[in-house]
Amino acid sequence: MSSTPTTDAKMASRSPVEASHAPGRSSELPDPDQCSACDVVIYDGHCNFCKAGVQSLRKLDWGGNRLAFLSLHDERVQQRYPDLTHEQLMDQMYVIDQRGQRHGGADAVRYLSRRLPILWLAAPVLHLPGTAKLWRRLYHEIAKRRYRLAGKSCDTGSCSIR
Repeated sequence: MSSTPTTDAKMASRSPVEASHAPGRSSELPDPDQCSACDVVIYDGHCNFCKAGVQSLRKLDWGGNRLAFLSLHDERVQQRYPDLTHEQLMDQMYVIDQRGQRHGGADAVRYLSRRLPILWLAAPVLHLPGTAKLWRRLYHEIAKRRYRLAGKSCDTGSCSIR
């Protein structure tokens, strides 16, 4: 069975990280092009820590109908979300909800705690009055050390943390 030219072109334009999530593989991440009703999680696809995190989110999305994923290095991110700069995307994960609202970093985690039923248990702690600043600081400290925590798979230097 042969694939369509559109599928071949799409697969060829993907980075090796994204190609590892090719259709038919068990580690496939839902793609926003196939899930129009999903919120879109934009993550650093060159970061092993980030890739492990989105695999965990994928597992927590029971039924796979709430979240779709895009590496910030995918050309579709700049086309669809030109307001988000490369630097912003390198600083933190973003979730774009169905209304187009952007949730970044700790605010994305807090949003996901309300969106994914299994995380509802964490929501009360994450939403304690007065703790948002603490969660943002904690997220920032982890994000800036993410390559040291789990290694990086980027050899070009394009994903260096400022």
